[in-house]
Amino acid sequence: MKLPADRARALSDGREADPFDILGPHPSQGGWRIVALDHGAVEMSISAVDGERPMSPAEEAPGLFVGFLPEPMPYLLRGSDGQTQWEYEDPYRFGPVLGQIDEHLIGEGTHRQLWRVLGAHVIKHQGVTGTHFAVWAPNARRVSVLGNFNGWDARRHGMRRRGSTGVWEIFLPGIGEGEAYKFAITGAHGEPVPEKADPVGFGAEHPPATASVVRELHDFNWQDGAWMKRRGRAQSVSAPISIYEVHPGSWRRVIEDDNRPLSYLELARDLIPYVAGMGFTHIELLPISEFPFDGSWGYQPVGMFAPTIRFGTPDEFRHLVEAAHEAGLGLLLDWVPGHFPTDPHGLARFDGTALYEHADPREGFHQDWNTLIYNYGRREVSNYLIANALYWLQEYHVDGLRVDAVASMLYRDYSRKEGEWVPNIHGGRENLEAIDFLRSVNTIAYGEVPGIMTAAEESTSFPGVSRPVDRGGLGFGFKWNMGWMNDTLSYIQHEPVHRSHHHNQLTFGLVYAFSENFILPISHDEVVHGKGSMIEKMPGDDWQKFANLRAYYGFMWTHPGKKLLFMGCEFAQRREWDHNTSLDWHLLEDTRHKGIQSLVRDLNHLYRDLPALHKRDCSAAGFGWIDGGAAAESVLSYLRYGEEEDAPVAVICNFTPVPRHGWQIGLPRAGKWKLRLNSDAGVYGGSGMTTTEIITADGDEYQGYDQSALVELPPLSVLIYEAA
Repeated sequence: MKLPADRARALSDGREADPFDILGPHPSQGGWRIVALDHGAVEMSISAVDGERPMSPAEEAPGLFVGFLPEPMPYLLRGSDGQTQWEYEDPYRFGPVLGQIDEHLIGEGTHRQLWRVLGAHVIKHQGVTGTHFAVWAPNARRVSVLGNFNGWDARRHGMRRRGSTGVWEIFLPGIGEGEAYKFAITGAHGEPVPEKADPVGFGAEHPPATASVVRELHDFNWQDGAWMKRRGRAQSVSAPISIYEVHPGSWRRVIEDDNRPLSYLELARDLIPYVAGMGFTHIELLPISEFPFDGSWGYQPVGMFAPTIRFGTPDEFRHLVEAAHEAGLGLLLDWVPGHFPTDPHGLARFDGTALYEHADPREGFHQDWNTLIYNYGRREVSNYLIANALYWLQEYHVDGLRVDAVASMLYRDYSRKEGEWVPNIHGGRENLEAIDFLRSVNTIAYGEVPGIMTAAEESTSFPGVSRPVDRGGLGFGFKWNMGWMNDTLSYIQHEPVHRSHHHNQLTFGLVYAFSENFILPISHDEVVHGKGSMIEKMPGDDWQKFANLRAYYGFMWTHPGKKLLFMGCEFAQRREWDHNTSLDWHLLEDTRHKGIQSLVRDLNHLYRDLPALHKRDCSAAGFGWIDGGAAAESVLSYLRYGEEEDAPVAVICNFTPVPRHGWQIGLPRAGKWKLRLNSDAGVYGGSGMTTTEIITADGDEYQGYDQSALVELPPLSVLIYEAA
């Protein structure tokens, strides 16, 4: 019954790399030797169906006990410290859970449902219920699971290494949902690694606590079949897509309850009907993958597979998604595969080596955000991220992913000086591995999950971001139009008297408007860090500020491209956004703020109701200039077209506070054109200047069109006419 002395001491000290080779049942002369490790026991015994047998303390090292069974059979271990007794299943009597196919796919980097095998899963194994833990740590010498169930003692519950895949696993009987856990990892040279949260953990403790939490991925009783069948049409390039971007922690807070944020269930109750009533088609949530620092807004995630516990459990997040679908809304998530934080419990040097990140800081360290960059060229890392995208789309019925900071992924010299970056294999600046990764994730996501959409936050002129991969593109469905946003916001902040000198900032976007499938974004980034709120960007006195903002929104909603507006901008929040406080909903008691909200609601409904405003958002056939050159008067006029059977729409924008009487415009169709929206209307807080409700296109040829009409242009206004 002797144990190898060196290995016994290593086992007792928590240094043994293969505890399964010693602990548990092993054939021995005349039967089976049982070895157990329990530093809290002074006595131990084996309880089997044929009775109880004592175990002897091992001479070789403390905490080890040796016993004997005549033949293989289920058994329990019983321990005593002289006062208290306890009984438990021996995890070392259970065989492996992972199969050879899983091992092969993990090693190959092609396991698209990686979350089904890694992480912590409550299962029944060999007739016993418990939790199976599995983690990828290929360069580790030893890995164990820590938790309340073992007193956070790294010496216990060492895991089994599975061949060359670098995966470690163990089945712990009796462990169920709600248990907090981490991994204790010893590096390849015996060095300790900071305790790690589970990279594929489905739950987490509430920050600042950092452990993962066992959460069951049981089958959810989804009731959104009708939405799922039609969402592909609702998310196509010809559909009206108007996105309300939300930070769930600060949309609205419960002041009476210590100013806490709303839960997922409360957001389902309050946020969903608000967004639907406002006429938006989609909600986009800032990242909800678990993150340690509130001030990162979720853009520095640690728990990529865990919906943040700040607002509730994974099932409660599913209820939020289902509520959106029931209301006819798509729900999009901001997704962050570009970088991750250096927090010691996260992915950084996970197994004692640069595993998920590049070892060379010129490739692996993000100078702007003090974060680490994924090594996309490593197949297991790329697989991890692709599986994460599929996880959100499949397990939570999320309708799409907006991928953060794509520009930083595409270029190796992004925000770096000469000598601070490593060229690619051809000597260029493009990150070829990241490009391949983005193409793969889009191809696989669109191929495996029908009806979804992906969007890129990409600020450069990289070609083909929203073009199919088989045509040389990156495969995104849509791209944020950052150039349009920068130019038009710069324009609208000029005093009207100076706008004639900056007219091209409004018109230049049409030069490239159809080179991608664009979304026009007014996002959270435009109302923080000293940039001012949307209303405070506007020049002039209060009346002009509101009029300018109304005109800007009218221009935005009639310009080619899908729409995105950050929360609070729809009612002209005056303060910059603060992630720690609620939006200033009390402002809606002011008719001017209420007017902006009403305008955005009506623009959304008009955008959805008029095919000419959305069907050809991404096609040059959907747009035509009436007059883009009236710079001296700061007036723009243009046409929007749908299909041949759809009535065209004429838009006239006056970006000065000067009324324009009898303004002539050319029109492509004779007859009556009906005013559908006037941003200067009194109901929106405008001047209420009388304008023409019905204009008649006849008379002289003008501006290249066979007909023309005269229009009364109110100050700082946008007029939208539909051909009758």
